Amino acid sequence: MRDMTKQFLEAAFAGESMAHMKYSIFAEEAEKKGLKKLANLFKAIAYAEFVHARNHFKALAKLSEEMAENVQQCIDGETFEVEEMYPVYKNAAEFQDEKDAVRTTHFAMEAEKIHAEMYKKAKELVEKGEDYSAEKIYICSICGYTAEDEIPETCPVCNAPKEKFVEF
Repeated sequence: MRDMTKQFLEAAFAGESMAHMKYSIFAEEAEKKGLKKLANLFKAIAYAEFVHARNHFKALAKLSEEMAENVQQCIDGETFEVEEMYPVYKNAAEFQDEKDAVRTTHFAMEAEKIHAEMYKKAKELVEKGEDYSAEKIYICSICGYTAEDEIPETCPVCNAPKEKFVEF
């Protein structure tokens, strides 16, 4: 693939991914306000944006037939966020005294550390021809902290009660 086309597809993938997330968040907020049909509109178009992003991702040949390679991409992304991205973002937010940004970057960085370890474990299992070992995964809806198989009484990152966890 030529460089310019690759750059355009990467930008399109990023833009479609961001639109998908933004519209999903808008849907969540519309549902809270009882606007069910508006929420449905947001959800439907968010899905369309996901389809666009998936198509761009596949055209960029980022999806491997080998699941271990896909998991490695996840490890690389999570490790980058933990070691490079979030420390810089958090330092800048602290320097500029942006308390909300400090909080959200801290929350994300702590969750990404766990995600990287989970993906490392997943890669080892996939390379042995096995599936992931956790029966259930729980995500704190406040900070993104991630737990396997059991919900903590309170989130160790943000102190949210166990009722704030979402089961997967």
